[in-house]
Amino acid sequence: MISNLKLDKTAERNIKKWLRGKYDDETKATINKWIEEGNVNQLTDSFYKNLEFGTGGMRGEIGVGSNRMNKYTVGAATQGLANYLNKVYLSEDIKVAIAYDSRNFSPEFAQIAADIFSSNGITAYLYPELRPTPQLSFTVRELGCQAGLVITASHNPREYNGYKVYWNDGSQVVSPHDKNIVEEVNAITTVSKIKFRSIKKRIKTIKPALDKKYLKAVKSISVSPRINRKQSDLKIVFSSIHGTGITMVPAALEQLGFENVHLVEEQSKPDGNFPTVVYPNPEEKEAMSMALAKAKEIDADLVMATDPDADRVGMAVKNPTGEWQLLNGNQAASLIIYYLLKAWKKGNKLTGNEFVAKTIVTTDLIDKMAEKAGVKCYNTLTGFKYIAQVIRETEGKETFIGGGEESYGYLIGDKVRDKDAIASCAIIAELTAYARHNGISLFDFLADMYMQYGFYYEGLISVTKKGKKGAEEIQKMMADFRNSPPNSLAGSPVVMMSDYKSLKSINLLTKEQEDIKTGLGIESSNVLQFFTEDGTKFTCRPSGTEPKIKFYVGVVGKLKSKDEFEATLNSLKAKVESIKEELELN
Repeated sequence: MISNLKLDKTAERNIKKWLRGKYDDETKATINKWIEEGNVNQLTDSFYKNLEFGTGGMRGEIGVGSNRMNKYTVGAATQGLANYLNKVYLSEDIKVAIAYDSRNFSPEFAQIAADIFSSNGITAYLYPELRPTPQLSFTVRELGCQAGLVITASHNPREYNGYKVYWNDGSQVVSPHDKNIVEEVNAITTVSKIKFRSIKKRIKTIKPALDKKYLKAVKSISVSPRINRKQSDLKIVFSSIHGTGITMVPAALEQLGFENVHLVEEQSKPDGNFPTVVYPNPEEKEAMSMALAKAKEIDADLVMATDPDADRVGMAVKNPTGEWQLLNGNQAASLIIYYLLKAWKKGNKLTGNEFVAKTIVTTDLIDKMAEKAGVKCYNTLTGFKYIAQVIRETEGKETFIGGGEESYGYLIGDKVRDKDAIASCAIIAELTAYARHNGISLFDFLADMYMQYGFYYEGLISVTKKGKKGAEEIQKMMADFRNSPPNSLAGSPVVMMSDYKSLKSINLLTKEQEDIKTGLGIESSNVLQFFTEDGTKFTCRPSGTEPKIKFYVGVVGKLKSKDEFEATLNSLKAKVESIKEELELN
């Protein structure tokens, strides 16, 4: 009996609801099997809550339960979204664009969503095959849709899938829409409230013309087309890691003039099981290993790989000893902005009305470069929806050059309103061609940037805490840091704490407080930042999409010459490691 298992009350209530409700027999059989086995952990983790929208939407493991991705949680989310759209756009003919990636059940979940939208009087524009997330953002704007949806779990492990909601400007939903949608989803208390039955005439297949328009938009971001043509033989290795990048990246590179692109064929076929990697994340060296091996084999100039939904890209450069070195997200974002500011200045495109944007956990090197160029730099909360919010609210008044976040997501230009690995691959190839045209390697280009502005290095420590117990442990860690700030980091006194939950910055020496200005990408959020006397920045933030708490450490030093690159980098890495040990971050 379920009452003998001593389950969390919410979990027990949800389990009983699923066993009594109009759920399919296979689902009920799975739940009963867990009950018979006394599998308390499985039952608790699957039912102790309902999936919620975080910084990237709804995301969870595929399986049975209210806390899992399945036809019923996808159905409830879609019905709730449909109800909200019908309330917001009372007298309009509502349109929603839908795309999906290569993950298991992505096509099925996308079709379920299209069916439900159609049954609620909403026209669903559905891609017939997998397409990148940034292309969906573009499509929402191009088709004049009120909303958009991508079925994806981005770079999460293979057992995950997810549900990203976009608003009418092509950006992910922000407040108040995100909270209002959650309320509507939570109001779907029984399966009978979900309209699964399809109305075929309201489901439209998106035509190939949208592919061409998107690629044209990507081509328009090029700043040095003449150099691209001169460096057309640039040797590029690309891997889509079994995801959607294969549908657009090769074509995007070709149209910019790059004729020497080598695909990692073993990873070119879309596959939700991601058979050649442990974790389909281009941040991980293991996921990049095949691309790096191919680069070494052909003596390439550049290596790039995209995640399953192609909104993130990882890259590698060859160092002076001939070894391939992965760049982290901060380094790649900095290189992109460094190149764009140079190219815009050379093309006399800087008028004093331009801006770049980044998140508060992304390297401060970008702030420094923008300031030197006379370009404004907006800092936002973590999540590209906040950068999109800045673009939306400054539209027609200021010109967006580009932006990025430390988690390998970048955007160039404003035709897409989410991080775009397709456009990023194009501009990374272009900046590599620019460096080569000027007689230097990509590594030299990176070193020149650090010598000019300072050697900024950032480390990320992610601590995974799964399930209900893990969520409670994460909240305790945040409370401990909030109530007892560290006195020093790597020997330097902590002088300031910014608490984005209370929206207060506190001088820890004088105890003086000042308000953190809201608006333009800043609102209340459970994030803490600590600043030391020597310029170190330490940030604590629970992930909105994964069962993790993330700690970001940013340090800075001086790079006097390219010959000292490795020694300086190792010194900064050691400093980050010492802070990790000092704070016992595990």
